[in-house]
Amino acid sequence: MPSTKKTLHFMCSALATALSVGVMGYCMSTQWATMTMECARIGSSFFNGTAVITLELFVGILNRNFCPSFGGQDPFQVIPKLVETGVTPVVLHALVLCLLALCLLFSACSILISLYNSVSNPYETYMGPVGVYVCSALSACLSVVVLIIFVVNVTVTSMAEDVVKNFSEDADLRNKSSEMKLGYYLVILYTLLSLLAIALIYMYDHAAYTHRREQQRPTEDAPKEIMMY
Repeated sequence: MPSTKKTLHFMCSALATALSVGVMGYCMSTQWATMTMECARIGSSFFNGTAVITLELFVGILNRNFCPSFGGQDPFQVIPKLVETGVTPVVLHALVLCLLALCLLFSACSILISLYNSVSNPYETYMGPVGVYVCSALSACLSVVVLIIFVVNVTVTSMAEDVVKNFSEDADLRNKSSEMKLGYYLVILYTLLSLLAIALIYMYDHAAYTHRREQQRPTEDAPKEIMMY
């Protein structure tokens, strides 16, 4: 049976990872970004309208105010709508979804390995602390990549403009501004919790390694009177 200290560290690591999974599950169901653009009819220089896209991972809402003539609220499914508008935005968005799914998968593996180590003493293989390091590190790294890709898709590509023009072909748009919402920032919390899971295991692993080194000190460190026998 593992020591109480080992059980405590691995259980805390599993708890931190489980919390990160809960955070990720919630962030995937809430708003990620809002994109606002000034709008006018094509050929007009009077930009008195606005178009605001509120984006979640799977659904979005387009609110148009005098864009180009009357207002309206148009809900849409993100992936099907992006397929209609262009290649790059839908590829980047699909990549975000795939990476988030991988984050959840690696987090689940980290939880299972941590729970296994809390009740047993496996050999120093991928089922030991190394497994937690690898799974949690991959989760953290992939979540950072998600943050970068999503920002690029929202701010650099023409995703927002293409979505608006898909609903109103005679709209002329300018001055796009983007604001990240709660769902996006919760990914950062997920990353921090994954790193916390690594830190908890490292603290135990480092202490156990130090203890083993102290027990295996070479004989030259022993007192001379002991060396005589």
